[in-house]
Amino acid sequence: MPQDDPWDADASRDVARLNPGRPKAGMYGAVPDDDPNEQTSAGGPDSGEEEEEFEEIEVVPVRAKLSVAIGGFAALLALALIVGSLTTGPDVRLPYAVVLFGIQLLGLLAWTMALNPPAASITAGVAGATGLVACYLAATADEPGLIPLLYVSLGGLFVAIVGQTFRAEDRQRITDSWRTTLLIVLGVVAYAIPIVLTRQPLGAQAILVCCTGAGLALLVARLADAVFPKPRIAAQVPRGAAGVVLGAMVGTFATAWLGSQLVLPFTPAKGAVTGLVAAVAAILVDLAVNFGEAGRRLAGEAPTFWLARHMTGPLGGFALAFAATYALLHIYLV
Repeated sequence: MPQDDPWDADASRDVARLNPGRPKAGMYGAVPDDDPNEQTSAGGPDSGEEEEEFEEIEVVPVRAKLSVAIGGFAALLALALIVGSLTTGPDVRLPYAVVLFGIQLLGLLAWTMALNPPAASITAGVAGATGLVACYLAATADEPGLIPLLYVSLGGLFVAIVGQTFRAEDRQRITDSWRTTLLIVLGVVAYAIPIVLTRQPLGAQAILVCCTGAGLALLVARLADAVFPKPRIAAQVPRGAAGVVLGAMVGTFATAWLGSQLVLPFTPAKGAVTGLVAAVAAILVDLAVNFGEAGRRLAGEAPTFWLARHMTGPLGGFALAFAATYALLHIYLV
């Protein structure tokens, strides 16, 4: 029945008191309040547990015996390179070239397994042939220099990329992996640089200083990791910063002493600088290999074959050290 009295504000307040759960009139009152369950799930203890679980980082243990073995391999490699350079003469370059080609094959095996380029078998075959040609040119060229090795490297890279275009799945990876192929080819060709250096004045002494600094740096760094791997560089990388710094210091000190024993233009200062550059180059490559393996582990990829995984660091470190030594010989030591 219609009421005679008009609907006033007091009646509205009475209705609101009788219906406390009803939303208030108006545009803003039409929006429902947040669900308390959603607030609990957004800021409750469950979200904190998820964040703690997400932030948890696995600490990879350091294997002491493995560190000692890798350091011993680096020391033996440095000793073989030094002895070969000191016993090489104009008529006896072939034995040293054979030794270096064997080291090239070891590096090629390790780098191919670690970097996994497209058409791995074809790339490895082309890189091996490139290394053989580089050793031959380094030993027989009329004028020893780096230019023939650069031409051989570019030719090997071109042939390897052409070989990677045969299959469709390999062609799709060429754009992203040509740098990987270039690293493999350059790493193999770098082991022909000692032959070039032995044919130049002061080259054998430069190899002595380079290999001493790099070999001692890797050996001391790995031995220190076996004893005191702290502070950790990263939780996923089984290396300690103390070993890295100590290895570089010992390598620099030893090469400074060698610089005082060698003939001019070597001096303690020049020996220390050459040894420091070689030591830092070797250690950085070794650390880069460790970080690469940690990245593969975190990405859920299959780890590299154990033998190749442990040889990659020292072999790559000496390859970069040879390139740095050649540059120092012609820029700093002349």
